[in-house]
Amino acid sequence: MAGNGGQAGTGMAVAAPLAILGVSKAFGAAPVLADIHLDVAPGGCLALLGPSGSGKSTLLNLIAGFEQPDSGDIRVGGASVVGLPAHRRAIGMVFQHYALFPHLSVARNIAYPLARRGLARGAQDAAVARLLATVRLERFAHQPVAALSGGQQQRVAIARALAAAPDVLLMDEPMGALDQSLREALQVELKLLLQEAGTTVVYVTHDQREAMALADRLAILNAGRVAQLGATEAVYAAPASAFVAGFLWAGANRLPATARGDAGAGQLQVEACGQLWAARWNPVHPRPLPGTPVALVGRAEDLLVVPQTAVTLAAPLAATVTTSTFAGRGRAVQARLADGTLLAAHQGLEAPAPLPGAAVALAWREGALFAFPAGGEG
Repeated sequence: MAGNGGQAGTGMAVAAPLAILGVSKAFGAAPVLADIHLDVAPGGCLALLGPSGSGKSTLLNLIAGFEQPDSGDIRVGGASVVGLPAHRRAIGMVFQHYALFPHLSVARNIAYPLARRGLARGAQDAAVARLLATVRLERFAHQPVAALSGGQQQRVAIARALAAAPDVLLMDEPMGALDQSLREALQVELKLLLQEAGTTVVYVTHDQREAMALADRLAILNAGRVAQLGATEAVYAAPASAFVAGFLWAGANRLPATARGDAGAGQLQVEACGQLWAARWNPVHPRPLPGTPVALVGRAEDLLVVPQTAVTLAAPLAATVTTSTFAGRGRAVQARLADGTLLAAHQGLEAPAPLPGAAVALAWREGALFAFPAGGEG
């Protein structure tokens, strides 16, 4: 797909802003997306993140032109692309399963979109050489793609997508078929590649860590709606709902609680597990009246396992260890409270590993707890 704003003959993309304005989509009687508003700045990378069925792939297909919205507008570089077929949208696509030509060499795979644009052979060769250098595959130029590793093939797919000089590059679970160690290594490479190319990117994944490693902004989708949109670090640090916190934080603990009153600016005093806590309260939600049910959420890494005889943090919870697993820089511990509540916690390696059945105390880091409206899954 040739880019409207691409630099002819360079084989490199030119960034263009993307705007999704009030887009909705249903298949039959089943609504899939409802009033989606998103934007990606030129050269920015937006990750679409959400559980299965949240609408991520449908939104990507609407942007690409494989589907048409029921309402709303999609603009690339300020111009609407609704109604344009996919091949006229100046949008590139990288899929999970590469979609390379196995009978062609690495160089010929990358050159394919250049040849379709009618570039002279010399211009093709120059563009391919530059793209091979960008994805660091110069010495593989004449090898068949089938001889490459999965990570190398994915880099070929990225180079081929960039060769089409797209205004926007869509990436649909591009590392979903790779093993974990290769995914982590390729994340670093991919971030550098996208920064060097300066391409506007929409990146779909179900992997929270991958999204945070690559994107400068996150759009969290839930049941066809945008649950939260913002800068990656800001969304992680201040989720807007219990759903976002529970989805984005691996091993998040969620407890039913009751609002008891103010606890200072931006904080709410809540009661849970027989204890009073000061929890952060997002001002986008009306402050609850005392006695109102709320959801209390905290990250597993902020719930510390401490010996019952040496508790120094406030409001410890007595618990019994169910499992303790080595997790690199510490131990992932699961412990059960007296009422049966199971919590995920962290223990440093300086302490002896607790055995199943051991009595411990759990204590939250200061400022680690968030309170949200009960039942709010937006």
